[in-house]
Amino acid sequence: MEKGLSIFRFISRYKYLITFVLGTVYVGFLDENSAYHCAMLKYENYDLKKEIELYEKRYKNDSRQLHALERDPKNIEKVARERYFMKADDEDIYVLSTDPRTSAEPMTQEQQNESTD
Repeated sequence: MEKGLSIFRFISRYKYLITFVLGTVYVGFLDENSAYHCAMLKYENYDLKKEIELYEKRYKNDSRQLHALERDPKNIEKVARERYFMKADDEDIYVLSTDPRTSAEPMTQEQQNESTD
């Protein structure tokens, strides 16, 4: 009985402090519109704005290239040669690449067995 009475006295003595602490914890972290949630949304908004800027730069660059392709047929040939490795009949093309996917990989045991059969 005395323990319950001491808890009641503590609560009645510090009721405003307890209310303030619980309210701060609720508003700061637990609520759907908490300060933590608000900060996370601002961070996400910042990331999305950066992504929008990136896509706008790409759009401007691609629009510029498309406009150049529409105006000058020589640009079409340039793109075909650079991106798609197209060539004229009397030309030879040598592609030098440092791409690791194009290098020869060592054969596995299964591949070696298949080649000997």
